[in-house]
Amino acid sequence: MDAFRDSILQRGPIESFALKTVQDFIQPQRQTKLAQDENQMLENMLRTLLQQLVASAAQSGEQIMQYGQLIDDDDDNNVHGHGQIPHLLDVVLYLCEKEHVEGGMIFQLLEDLTEMSTMKNCKDVFGYIESKQDILGKQELFARGKLVMLRTCNQLLRRLSKANDVVFCGRILMFLAHFFPLSERSAVNIKGVFNTSNETKYEKDPPKGKRSSYLIPSAPYIPLDRISVDFNFYKTFWSLQEYFCNPASLTTASTKWQKFSSSLAVVLNTFDAQPLSEEEGEANSLEEEAATFNIKYLTSSKLMGLELKDSSFRRHILLQCLILFDYLRAPGKNDKDLPSETMKEELKSCEDRVKKLLEITPPKGKEFLRAVEHILEREKNWVWWKRDGCQPFEKQPIENKSPNAGHKRRRQRWRLGNKELSQLWRWAEQNPNAEKDSQRVKTPDIADYWKPLAEDMDPSAGIEDAYHHKNNRVYCWKGLRFAARQDLEGFSRFTDLGIEGVVPVELLPPEVRSKYQARPNEKAKRAKKDETKGGSLEEETKAVSAEGALVGGSTSEAEGEVGRGESEAMESDAIADTPTPEEQQRLGGSDTDNGQEAGQIEDTETEEGGLMDTDLNHPPMPIS
Repeated sequence: MDAFRDSILQRGPIESFALKTVQDFIQPQRQTKLAQDENQMLENMLRTLLQQLVASAAQSGEQIMQYGQLIDDDDDNNVHGHGQIPHLLDVVLYLCEKEHVEGGMIFQLLEDLTEMSTMKNCKDVFGYIESKQDILGKQELFARGKLVMLRTCNQLLRRLSKANDVVFCGRILMFLAHFFPLSERSAVNIKGVFNTSNETKYEKDPPKGKRSSYLIPSAPYIPLDRISVDFNFYKTFWSLQEYFCNPASLTTASTKWQKFSSSLAVVLNTFDAQPLSEEEGEANSLEEEAATFNIKYLTSSKLMGLELKDSSFRRHILLQCLILFDYLRAPGKNDKDLPSETMKEELKSCEDRVKKLLEITPPKGKEFLRAVEHILEREKNWVWWKRDGCQPFEKQPIENKSPNAGHKRRRQRWRLGNKELSQLWRWAEQNPNAEKDSQRVKTPDIADYWKPLAEDMDPSAGIEDAYHHKNNRVYCWKGLRFAARQDLEGFSRFTDLGIEGVVPVELLPPEVRSKYQARPNEKAKRAKKDETKGGSLEEETKAVSAEGALVGGSTSEAEGEVGRGESEAMESDAIADTPTPEEQQRLGGSDTDNGQEAGQIEDTETEEGGLMDTDLNHPPMPIS
């Protein structure tokens, strides 16, 4: 181990000795890439060496990242100018980057190093990780060690204090945000679970022996008006944090929303009654002093009056209200999680009131409100992205094409128009008996296809209506296509009887068959109607002709001559207008029910002695 330590920690460019050292001590089968068992052997040796170096640094009292000097490191050619552990990590990182060893080895060493280090030394270790972020983020290394790096960072976050190590926690979170892709699902709260363990503790009972009301001190440059803030207001104010911690609870029970809205109204009324002036807001604002920043405010009842005079304190409370309102109206929720109409109206009124208070809260209230509204509007895009399954944002880079790549390629031509049809035709040529195969898929017979539905219609089968084939839209659609090709008579019954009427009658059981029995032929009905209509028209023509003959006989002889001349002309016209028997048959066959109804109306008017328009245009033919 000492020889391996001296060899791997020697001075000089890493590429000149790193691979040679591995080959000398591991003696791999392949000269440039280690096998699985060889990687495991090298990893054990490196982890043992790292543990020895950390133990030596702890005994000497030095920081682990500054412990030891490189051998013969007296000149200015020191690669990094720091201790042996960073140099060892650089060597392993070089081997992983060149794919001489397994890519996850460097991540395993970094995890071991953070576990063996104190929190003070972990800051230096994490500084090394941040400096190598670009190399560790390469695809060949990231794919093998991303889970190990995520576990390492989460372990560090658990060890850190959220109140005292805020900056270090922020560095870790920022590193994870840059190290992992933007669409990485491991950093997204897919289920929308709230951290209900983040409980805000405050006094439940008033202090004994002291007064239960506190006065908000006024600055000397504003009027000495004071607001009495009793202990009930203190409890009401801090009880809002229970709802801010778990906003989903407001939609499950209406009583919680009523309690929250009433408590919020008390707080907003207090903010309205004591507005802050511009000078007071600038004097009490602590936003510029990063050293005094804390992620949670103190909840002592003695500080209630002072906190209400702090503009940043008021902004935090009002901003929490806007975030809660935005969550309750967030898109993409289930119907049961959406607020009711009454609740929406109350949300709107409360939101307008909170925005008005933010606008008048100094300093720069209007600018602050515009920034908050812009952030909340952008947040909706992230909500939709998460509800749509966190689709990746990254796109593959466009490859640089050669100058000749811009020429339009000739489109491949297929024998039958496209690739699939040409392939199908080629298979048919290779297998000429495919069309004669009895097992091949073919269009079924109409009777075979409707048998399942006919069995469903049998009452003795006892099949529930919910399981009938008529509820299968695809089955019904295919059946109608088959009926349109093979059974037009059954297809015509679909309009009156539905899909069950298309089933051939011979397939139905006797007790159901009468309901769907074929009705009398419509053509036969029309023929009978036409016969009746033709007979009535013939009788009408004879009656009108006889009436004309009687009128002609009572005139004078001279008029009779003229009448006979006119009658002959009219007779010839009538004969020309009279249809032949073949035309009568053709016209009668094409008459509809509407024609029959017109004929019935004509008979009625004739009986009453009236003439229709057709009688005026075509005079009756006299009897010869």
